[in-house]
Amino acid sequence: MSSASKPTPDVSRQLARFAAEFQWEDVPEHVRHEAKRSILNYFATALSASYDPTIEKAVGVYGAFSNSTQASLIGRTERMDILTAAAINTMAANVFDFDDTHIPTIIHPTAPVASPVFAWAQTRNVTGVQALMSFILGAEVECRIGNGVSPGHYARGWHITSTCGVFGAAVASARLLGINAQQCLWALGNASVQAGGLVESLGTMSKSVSMGNAARNGMIAALLAEQNFDGPKAPVEGVRGFMHVTCDAPDFDTVVSDLGTRWELLQNTYKPYPCGVVLNPVIDACLDLTRDTQFIARGVSDITRIELVGRPLLKQRTDRPGIQTGRESQVSAQHAVPVSLVRGRAGLAEFSDEAVADSALRALGQKVCFIEDSGYGVEAATVKVHWSDGFALSRTVDVPMGSTGKPLTDKQIEDKLHALCAYGGSGVQVAPLIEAVWSLDRAPHAGALMAFVTGKK
Repeated sequence: MSSASKPTPDVSRQLARFAAEFQWEDVPEHVRHEAKRSILNYFATALSASYDPTIEKAVGVYGAFSNSTQASLIGRTERMDILTAAAINTMAANVFDFDDTHIPTIIHPTAPVASPVFAWAQTRNVTGVQALMSFILGAEVECRIGNGVSPGHYARGWHITSTCGVFGAAVASARLLGINAQQCLWALGNASVQAGGLVESLGTMSKSVSMGNAARNGMIAALLAEQNFDGPKAPVEGVRGFMHVTCDAPDFDTVVSDLGTRWELLQNTYKPYPCGVVLNPVIDACLDLTRDTQFIARGVSDITRIELVGRPLLKQRTDRPGIQTGRESQVSAQHAVPVSLVRGRAGLAEFSDEAVADSALRALGQKVCFIEDSGYGVEAATVKVHWSDGFALSRTVDVPMGSTGKPLTDKQIEDKLHALCAYGGSGVQVAPLIEAVWSLDRAPHAGALMAFVTGKK
């Protein structure tokens, strides 16, 4: 049989059965542990942004229409209905672009799935095992659908975390609602018609809207399915379904192959810097250069040119001169490079409005140029600094910190949580939260964990 006549797998039904029927006992221990790492990182990023202007504005607008206090807002004292709380917590976890990244797709998988899970856990009798199981299944489906539409989906301008995140939120919610495989299929259908988000929004507050919608809409999709609100038979793989509509060359087999034995969560990574993941090797290289005695001796005042060598994707995603805000700086090489070279750090303060306004950094950023080389890996880059006397120093990074080849340790994720919580100013005590996450599979009530992230302001 030719590839042209090969039948399309029943992707939607296989995913629905997986969501409804897969058992905790069949999830490997290392996958369970990775789920906890993802959740720990999720709370770190959400706590960093508890009082960011994006969240302040969202709380004011969304909160005006919330008529209950069922669920907590991470790092804050307010409580809202579960749909609104899940939306705002998802926004908070993604505001600073410091969240996790599924490397094959560049999906940030945890925020749109974990937020519904913990919102549900505050209103229903959900054990820690059930919470972890629903999160693992939701993240798996989300990332597998992302694999099936990549790389064309993102290249066409779809914000893949938002568009695929709604499926993850729907699956996690469906699992916690205890609905059957047919209803899970309808949940996927209800999610498919609510998928949205544009890459054009990156660097602006608008990105948070589609992120919040992914969590909220996924929950609604499952709630409707619970009431037998039906949907299409093949919402994912149908001729006019999600995958065909949102990419040019959908790969259906990769979505369902080895389902339940190959785990996408093991391809998840955690950022050491609050910016687009393609900048990780660039920043690593810059920070390494600042430790070189020759760089220290020469300083930055006589630098004439800074070359960035990498795949064309690096230029496509980060060639953003003349930025005006900290939000924009998260995806700008013209900011990330000078701030790393001058300050020798790349934390949240280095990607703030204050840092962007630094005239010395702006001047140095004008000397950044790109050299495209398709021979580089996605996670590789070279930074070469030239001085006025002709001297040059360079660093090449093939495996950046935080990548699958050089992952953050459990301790580094804990340290990240300490640092980001302090930055956010919520007053949350980190040690009890860390213990609660690592022991979540032994918790009789998963919702109790949210008491550890309630703000003290």
